Amino acid sequence: MNDLLETWLPNVSMIWPEVWDATYETMYMVIVGAVIGYAIGLVLGLLLLLTRRGGLTQNVIVYNILDKIVNIVRSIPFIILMALLVGVTRVIVGTSIGTEAMIVPIVGATVPFYARQVENALMEIDPGLVEAAKASGLGTLDIIWRVYLREGRVPIIRVSALSFINVVAFSAMAGVVGGGGLGNLAIIRGYNRFQSDVTLVATLIILVIVFVSQLICNLLAKRLQH
Repeated sequence: MNDLLETWLPNVSMIWPEVWDATYETMYMVIVGAVIGYAIGLVLGLLLLLTRRGGLTQNVIVYNILDKIVNIVRSIPFIILMALLVGVTRVIVGTSIGTEAMIVPIVGATVPFYARQVENALMEIDPGLVEAAKASGLGTLDIIWRVYLREGRVPIIRVSALSFINVVAFSAMAGVVGGGGLGNLAIIRGYNRFQSDVTLVATLIILVIVFVSQLICNLLAKRLQH
């Protein structure tokens, strides 16, 4: 087996510890970034849903402000967003380089994208369920919990799976500019040194991470549908 790896992956076989370290760094950025980004994005998505015209707490001014902020931030390329958030990153983490530092721009890019996905997903819920909840005397918080979050859990899981692909992509780009991880391994070690097997293995690991996350989300969504 070792001989086969040395034949087909000569450069990778010499740096397996670096490959595992890079995989850990990527998983760390992705998981922490997704958890924080999803939590904030879910709240922001609910605010967009509630304050939009016809929402439970309709407020056109608040909605328009949040809507514009989400659209503007979503339109900024991630690599530029990282540069814009350097000052914020230094204040929060104490440095703008490294795996932990890259979580800040990853969260910054994830929040508006996920918030919009959550808003769109929850808009698919039957308005009749909301009206029935209001007629039964439920308050806003109860409707959010019992109707929107409960009835919308499957759509939320599906948009979470979609957003996770973006988070992985953000982590790869962040790695190239000082964040470490598989993105750094693929470009700095693989591409720049003409070690194509390193780039290939880093790419395959990223694909495995994405496929496993999609599989878990699909299984969870199917289970909750029954």
